[in-house]
Amino acid sequence: MNKYEISYVKMAGVESVGEEHWCLVVPKQEAEERRRRLLEAGLLDRRYRPRQEGDTVLLPLTDGVPGAVLREFEAVPERPDLPRHEIVGGIAIMQENDPAGAGRLLASRPSLHTVLFPETPVEGEYRTRRFAVLAGVPTTRTRVTEYGLRFDVDLSHAYFSARLSTERQRVLAAMEEGERVLDMFAGVGPFAVTLARKADLVVAADLNPAAVHLLVENITLNRVNNVVPVLADAGHLPRYGFRPFDRVIMNLPLAAPRFLPEAAALCRDGGTIHLYALEEQDWEYLSLIREVTWGEVIERRVRTYSPGKWHAVYDITLEG
Repeated sequence: MNKYEISYVKMAGVESVGEEHWCLVVPKQEAEERRRRLLEAGLLDRRYRPRQEGDTVLLPLTDGVPGAVLREFEAVPERPDLPRHEIVGGIAIMQENDPAGAGRLLASRPSLHTVLFPETPVEGEYRTRRFAVLAGVPTTRTRVTEYGLRFDVDLSHAYFSARLSTERQRVLAAMEEGERVLDMFAGVGPFAVTLARKADLVVAADLNPAAVHLLVENITLNRVNNVVPVLADAGHLPRYGFRPFDRVIMNLPLAAPRFLPEAAALCRDGGTIHLYALEEQDWEYLSLIREVTWGEVIERRVRTYSPGKWHAVYDITLEG
């Protein structure tokens, strides 16, 4: 039997039909994080359904890797040709204004309740977009579940990107217990609430009143008691008299670099600043960073944004 042939196996008196394939066997509590990492690395074989086996989950692979084993998997039924889209909770955001495609998309995923098309780019000081409803329930509000946390989101009132979920977990893993964290552009709170799991205190600031209102809802929804919401312009935060923070999050890709002096003023010596920016060449903002610190800087690409432009993060160790 090779790894691609159909096998008919009778075990414990029950006949099963499946395709034998390479997989990783991971503890159930680690399955979602490992699945996301395999997906990002292009190693998760999406032609087959992951399945549970006791207290473990079997994740099908595109090829054998160290630690992989052969197991049987059920193939995922072929889906109809669907338009390009991004999923945020129960909402799909399409890249084209295609009502017929929106109808196919809505019918293909039981978890969806709405399909939207953005009529404007992210714009204005509140980072919002206008949407047209192409199919389903006429709403821009949904609930997103991310690594056991829940976030109520209204896409027309506050920006939210589900694509940064793995990045939030990376920063959480880098933290020490008991840190003081500042989220300068908190939005509805995905970074703030996530990092609260290790932080002693998270100050979560945003200029958008609707975003802060949703942030307060999400703090309550996740029963978090160490996140302080602040309605404020990030440029004014140094005036508030905060004690220096161990870690500063700057997730405002279109404008965050210009707030680096304020971030440096709010971060302790030896602390870390995570600067998220859109760039067209590697190390595009290094000279700007060097105006505020000579500490260690690590740059990495987070995701593609558009042809010739990508979302990058600079992990900056502040040294005066």
